[in-house]
Amino acid sequence: MAGVYIHIPFCRSKCFYCDFFSRPDSKNASSYTDALLGEWRMRRHELTEPVETIYIGGGTPSVLPHHLLEKLIGGLTADIDLTTIKEFTIEANPEDISADSLSVWKSLGITRVSIGIQSFSASELMAVGRRHSPESAIEALSALSQSGINYNADLIFGLPGQNLDTWKRNLNQLLDFKPPHFSAYLLSYEQGTRLYAMKEKGMVIEASDNLAIDMYRHLCTAARNHGYRHYEISNFSLPGKEAKHNSSYWNYTPYLGLGAAAHSFDGLVRRYNPPHISRYIKSVSTGIAPFETDEETVENRFNDYLI
Repeated sequence: MAGVYIHIPFCRSKCFYCDFFSRPDSKNASSYTDALLGEWRMRRHELTEPVETIYIGGGTPSVLPHHLLEKLIGGLTADIDLTTIKEFTIEANPEDISADSLSVWKSLGITRVSIGIQSFSASELMAVGRRHSPESAIEALSALSQSGINYNADLIFGLPGQNLDTWKRNLNQLLDFKPPHFSAYLLSYEQGTRLYAMKEKGMVIEASDNLAIDMYRHLCTAARNHGYRHYEISNFSLPGKEAKHNSSYWNYTPYLGLGAAAHSFDGLVRRYNPPHISRYIKSVSTGIAPFETDEETVENRFNDYLI
């Protein structure tokens, strides 16, 4: 089996903690979509096994207009038979999820949605620059539940001002929806992000190690008590709902990454595209594959295998 990852680097605003490659606009969305399809045509030969998983990440892929998403998926399906795909995921923010958008995505062959909830507290969301409200998160989760589509929901713990009790309330509110899969991450202060600068200026205080440990212990216990399998450090699923695409990164499955800042692995060689949108578009438009090769030593490959 093999996987395809597609990076959409556009979002409506940059969250304070985000260190993924993304830009708070989508002015180049049309030419970028064309470049993605151009790169796919240039590099699809790198995958010698059938594609079984597709993951559209970002950024916020759900900001991509439906006609561009349809064009992108249509271009891929000219070479990939969607009937053999075991999982097709798109990342989305709550404000982009509705019964109508879910209907469109399902009609395009998407089988799974990964939604960024992060918190149900307005003050906690505001503290890290999230755009959506608790109410829109609840509405989005309700739409996902009613649609019957497979989905994952993300939460973050250790947010500024958060304590163990407020974390418990967030987790309980999510578990009330019984999502097929959820992920919970400890907030990290990555150098170069707005949140890191705020911490350095004393504007926010990082959660203590003891508090983070207490939150994680409660997370593990609550998930187990609700019937979830704790199959990765931050990932929990109901039986049989483990994420197929993300899990493949840990078992040496080949994958092709398309788009600016995307990474690829063919089983032997790791390649990566530089994180620059206009250079990416220009490179593909001139018929030059945009990747650079990350040379691996025997020691690096052995460590990868152990991981």
